[in-house]
Amino acid sequence: MGKRPPNPSDIENGLPPLPPPARPPFRPPIPVPWYAWLVPLIFAANFVTFTITMYVNDCPARSDECLLFDVLGRLSFQPIKENMLLGPSIPTLRRLGALERRLVEEGERWRLISCIWLHGGLLHLLANMISLLCIGMRLEQEFGFLRIGALYVLSGLGGSLMSCLTDSRGERVSVGASGALFGLLGAMLSELITNWTIYENKCTALMTLILIIALNLSVGFLPRVDNSAHCGGFLAGFLLGFVLLLRPQYGYVSPKYIPPGYDMKHKKSKYKCYQHVFRFTSLTILLAGFIAGYAKLLREHTVGSEPFRDVN
Repeated sequence: MGKRPPNPSDIENGLPPLPPPARPPFRPPIPVPWYAWLVPLIFAANFVTFTITMYVNDCPARSDECLLFDVLGRLSFQPIKENMLLGPSIPTLRRLGALERRLVEEGERWRLISCIWLHGGLLHLLANMISLLCIGMRLEQEFGFLRIGALYVLSGLGGSLMSCLTDSRGERVSVGASGALFGLLGAMLSELITNWTIYENKCTALMTLILIIALNLSVGFLPRVDNSAHCGGFLAGFLLGFVLLLRPQYGYVSPKYIPPGYDMKHKKSKYKCYQHVFRFTSLTILLAGFIAGYAKLLREHTVGSEPFRDVN
């Protein structure tokens, strides 16, 4: 179709028939970045939550040494000797949803999620929110709000679960979005690994990312920092990255962008075999880890709540 029949006069004159018209070149459309709105919303929600926390804290009602009382009034900070991060008191954080193993075991499971929206002070909040904007904006633009939102919440849940399981004494009161943020870092690492074929300067990108992760994890060795939540969030995010952040391999073109009648030579599958292996293995490990960790919390609470009895 589309070929002109040879002209009899051309054949008689010994001229070859005209070649068929060349196919127009086909170029797949350039992917359009997602509009990032969820990360800024999380950013704003954390600041609103912190403001509410300081209002509920009401430092002037209990102390005459509140910081910046003349400027902030009821929102003023606890004295430095109580909170060096410029924030509320521990009882206020506990009342609003801070993570505490004893309370989680007593049935307040919602604390596993609520704690990631609370922060110990203004300095703590600023550090986490700057990291959120630097990491989260790019990820949401590339993968969309749904996958990044799930990654953020599930990584935070993984960090909370790890924090509870490693708190053998049950004396730790933990707050902050660090577990969720480390989950984003872990997902960036697994995304680089599973989408290895589409990157240039692979080794440089990998070494840079590993250095950033190591520097952030080293902060967890400072006093009063819950490094177990960081590690738990990182592991959860690392596994989730293999599940949620897959990209089509280099050279793949979606069928909906191929013009009718266009014959694609050497058509490639959407994902490579190793990407499917990584996804299935990571999902299995992730589900097993969450189920085992939650079951351990329930089992230890059941055993601990039973009265001791003499055995003859």
